[in-house]
Amino acid sequence: MSDIIKLLPDAVANQIAAGEVIQRPASAVKELLENAIDAGSTDIKLIVKDAGRTLIQVIDNGCGMSETDARMCFERHATSKITNADDLFKILTMGFRGEAMASIASVAQVELRTRRHDDPMGTLLVIEGFEFKYQEPVSTPPGTNIQIKNLFFNVPARRNFLKSDPVEIKHIIEEFLRVALANPQIALSMFSNGNEVYKLPSGTLINRLTAIFGNKYNEKVVKIEESTDIVTMQGYIGKPEHARKTRGEQYMFVNKRFIRSPFLQHAVQTAYNELITKESFPSYFIYFDIDPTRIDINIHPTKTEIKFDDEKAIYAYLRAAVKNSLGKFSLTPSMDFEQEMGFNIPHRRKDEEVKMPTITVNPNYNPFDKENQRDYQLKERVNKQNWETLYPSRHADNQLELQNLEPKADEPEQREVEMPMRTLMQLHKTYIISAIKSGLMLVHQQYAHERVLYEHFLEKLDKRDAVMQQSLFPQQIELPAADAEVLRHLTEELKYLGFDVSDMGGNAFAFYGYPAEFSPGKLKETVETLINTYNHNEQDLKLDFKDNLARSLARSMAIKPGKILGQNEMQGLIDSLFGCSIPYLSPTGKETIITITADELEKRFSQQK
Repeated sequence: MSDIIKLLPDAVANQIAAGEVIQRPASAVKELLENAIDAGSTDIKLIVKDAGRTLIQVIDNGCGMSETDARMCFERHATSKITNADDLFKILTMGFRGEAMASIASVAQVELRTRRHDDPMGTLLVIEGFEFKYQEPVSTPPGTNIQIKNLFFNVPARRNFLKSDPVEIKHIIEEFLRVALANPQIALSMFSNGNEVYKLPSGTLINRLTAIFGNKYNEKVVKIEESTDIVTMQGYIGKPEHARKTRGEQYMFVNKRFIRSPFLQHAVQTAYNELITKESFPSYFIYFDIDPTRIDINIHPTKTEIKFDDEKAIYAYLRAAVKNSLGKFSLTPSMDFEQEMGFNIPHRRKDEEVKMPTITVNPNYNPFDKENQRDYQLKERVNKQNWETLYPSRHADNQLELQNLEPKADEPEQREVEMPMRTLMQLHKTYIISAIKSGLMLVHQQYAHERVLYEHFLEKLDKRDAVMQQSLFPQQIELPAADAEVLRHLTEELKYLGFDVSDMGGNAFAFYGYPAEFSPGKLKETVETLINTYNHNEQDLKLDFKDNLARSLARSMAIKPGKILGQNEMQGLIDSLFGCSIPYLSPTGKETIITITADELEKRFSQQK
């Protein structure tokens, strides 16, 4: 028998490595930006088209490369950062393993222009799928200009694996922000499909935070500083009142390298105990300075996980530092130097008489008077109509009946829903309780409302005839760049759901109209929840566009636990729920209704001794 073990060709080996290092366009962006930083650049420009599928271009003013280095940088394990094994334990640069450029070149069409500052001419090098095309002298500015075209053009399975443009551009922006936050001394800019997404001048960390998250962001954070024998920590943490409902602005860096550490994240979260709710997440930008021999950063291909020598001590130091900064903030009074420190006493004329406040009572009012009863009934009818608009029913008669629904081929088996009594009660501001013939029924108000809105929005997307209420004064909101890209993707379909939204440029949007069931007072919170849910559904559940949008909007607009409901509100919600095609499940598959039979209650009581 002949030997069966063989060495893989370089092209195949590089494609395998690309699967570990270059998982999506954002991975290539990360590697190219880090290389530009290692080259000593002070100005870096990132240009992407079609969320990196068509083009990823990075232009820097770094040291550039010689003709030989330009060719060598695409060889596997070619690096200028490591000369022996000991160097692996004192890494301070970003890219050091020498696999990124070789991996990118094996799955894309690469065009590299580079020149050292002292060289009269630069070098142009073209590679396609790790196949060398040509190399020649070229006139180019000092630094490096690299273009990655048609990523995964020769690996169709990997290209088909990519998500939609909004999701991929969100990942690219996230990688860009990690680099920008780690290096505020470097000017960075980003362009997507010809539009400027970010233009960040060099400056201090707080300058970088305000440039990214808004001019008043410095009012939302407090400084954190701590120095020990093991580690030095500094940065900014968010004030408790600005905690968000979703994880977002949470960044940790070790020696200017972004890391993920659930263990250290827990230290920050516990420091906020009793200051924020369990469902809220604080913002933080924390920078660790530590001896590179005390950490191992080569335990994961993306280099985002780090192993510390003494992780428990760093946990304790971090938690104490956060609590200390929060304590200083809470003890420092807020002072407005534009206003005189004193009581705000209203002005009055010298000869004006001071009048005591009075209460006006109508002594002739009779609540049993027929005229007053008609006024009360009129108000009740108006109130009921408002709530029928808020909780739209699929049936015009809107009556409660026992429903024996025949299951459709693509739907789970339907259940029989028993009619509740008219008297309803709310429990823990979350559940609606009603007596039924067989026992007791509990309805989860959020899950039920999600089901009602979900079917309502699906119907509107099919018919494209949503009713819109125009706003006299349009509301304008500004979103993070990644969220703005997603909202642009959803704008057209949102119009069919009753939203009149206009892109104002610069990641700002104006809302001129809303669906009848929408509360404009929670516009930004609703939009943020919509975008976060949409991203989660697309990445993890892989839903189609229409279903995803209906689910996401229903989740963002549904009433949440903690909201007190009146009798009309509870009745309107239950009426609308029983008018749904699948009333017993939320869009995510959670039960909306739980029944407890009289027999079960009797059994519980009879078990007592």
